[in-house]
Amino acid sequence: MRLYQHIHLAQTQGKRLLAILIDPDKFVVESAFAKAYIEKIPTQTTHIFVGGSTNASKTIETVVALLKQHTVLPIILFPGDYTQITPKADGILFLSLLSGRNPEYLIGQQVKGAPHIKKSHLEVIPTGYILIDGGKETAVQRVSNTIPIDQKNLDHIVHTALAGQYLGKKCIYLEAGSGAQHPVASQIIKSVREAIDIPLIVGGGIRSQQAMEDAYQAGATLVVVGTAFEEDRWT
Repeated sequence: MRLYQHIHLAQTQGKRLLAILIDPDKFVVESAFAKAYIEKIPTQTTHIFVGGSTNASKTIETVVALLKQHTVLPIILFPGDYTQITPKADGILFLSLLSGRNPEYLIGQQVKGAPHIKKSHLEVIPTGYILIDGGKETAVQRVSNTIPIDQKNLDHIVHTALAGQYLGKKCIYLEAGSGAQHPVASQIIKSVREAIDIPLIVGGGIRSQQAMEDAYQAGATLVVVGTAFEEDRWT
């Protein structure tokens, strides 16, 4: 089954998916580290996302190749820019930053990345990426030079997600940002879930099983955990 088919089927059947996000800049490039890292991944994990907002392009291909040696979980690129595209992964979230108005991250990076993807066998998953204020400035905010949407601005978040669906995105990704002080509120997740028909991905600031459960209960199809797992603070 193809990657998107699996995600879409989970959404229609109410199944829960979990992705561990790996930042190549924080990954030790050696087989022993990769093996140990994979071994501590929670058993309910269904996907591995690889990517970062900063310098990850220098090591991303090596990291993906190492991970491939130690896991059969599908590896999906979560690129901060077009230089983080490697054909060694299984798929790519083809992100468009819908919450901002910087054309470079709405379409510019996508144009630069398109010829690289065309030459690969990556499965492309067009994804509307919506940055939500998580209580601190994030790397995405700095790199993209955009402002996240305030969590109190519920209507704007919902309308942005709905516009993403109408633009043909196959997933909507609500992101509070790496290391967020607080995750995307349950009411936001619930309202977006009720408005759209496509799978909903939620990440940023999810540091516990309870926070993950809250996201699922509110309507997330796929929850992404990064910093908490990375720093061994997943409880």
